[in-house]
Amino acid sequence: MKLSSRGWFALSIIFSLAVIIVIFATTFNQETIGYILSFNLVFLGLAILFRFLALGLWGVRIQVMAGSLGYRVRLPYCVNMVLAGLLAGTITPGQVGNDPVRVHELYRAGVPVGDATAVVIMERLLDGIILTVMGLLIMTLMTDYFLSTFSPALIILVIIAWIFMISFLFIPVLAIKYPVKTKSVILRVVNWIAPRLSRSSAPSQALSERVDHEIDNFFGTLKTFTGTARRGLLVGGIVTGLFWISEFLVASVIMMGLGLHAYVLESFFFQILIAIIMMIPLTPGSSGITEISTSSLYALIIPSGMIGIFVLLWRFVTFYLNIILGALASLSIFKRELEYKEKEKEHEKLV
Repeated sequence: MKLSSRGWFALSIIFSLAVIIVIFATTFNQETIGYILSFNLVFLGLAILFRFLALGLWGVRIQVMAGSLGYRVRLPYCVNMVLAGLLAGTITPGQVGNDPVRVHELYRAGVPVGDATAVVIMERLLDGIILTVMGLLIMTLMTDYFLSTFSPALIILVIIAWIFMISFLFIPVLAIKYPVKTKSVILRVVNWIAPRLSRSSAPSQALSERVDHEIDNFFGTLKTFTGTARRGLLVGGIVTGLFWISEFLVASVIMMGLGLHAYVLESFFFQILIAIIMMIPLTPGSSGITEISTSSLYALIIPSGMIGIFVLLWRFVTFYLNIILGALASLSIFKRELEYKEKEKEHEKLV
């Protein structure tokens, strides 16, 4: 049975809430109520501000990278596409729906599909590089702590996460080094998928030609990022680092609101692992999986009775807030798309 977008959205919420309820039920003790009542709401506001800062930096990254290719995209428009992508991410496994939204919105802003796809893929590449560098640096600084604290099972999970991340980083590299073979694989995938998405039994000649053209644009843009547009890649990398720092500080601020130490290095490392796990397409929006991994990791530094409230507050800022902001951004896009279709119909009548 195929699920609609509403069905996937409902599953995402249900998975998340169900796991949080289980976490509360298994960690609740006589101190939990006290933790809840003593939480400082000022820190929740500060955590939300850091989240807003991170989303704003994400928009800046898109603007800078598109600008390095010669396209002028307004910052408010970039931030809006980021927010709309957050909503799409909640209904797709591993949050993969986020990327197509940004590609589509860049296309609407006048960026060719191939170039828009290259921008989004290079964003992911920068994320992978920054997360890998941050993770290795933290592990180097705290090797003794991790070896003495992490169980063998957790160490194996860390190794698997890093293998997944490093494998992901090789994809764009291989695309640049072996463009002909990569293009051949992409075309075969498109020729296999296209008939299954349309009524015709074979992809149209026009579609094949357009895909071929956009793939050429894509590879050309990847080369441009390593050549004349490398400044955009460099600045984009700096902004990416600031983005992840802002994003990761949310958890530390919430812990401070609960009266704990910020545990910045430990928290950053845990969230790098969680970010990698969230990329694995297991559940809609990675809900459920994220809560389980978060509670398991943070249980190493947070009292048992506090785990439930911490996970709830952190997911409110990083997940449930996404739904609210994403819905508002998507409404503006939906309205624009309706106006666009109406103009197309009027143009067809005139022709």
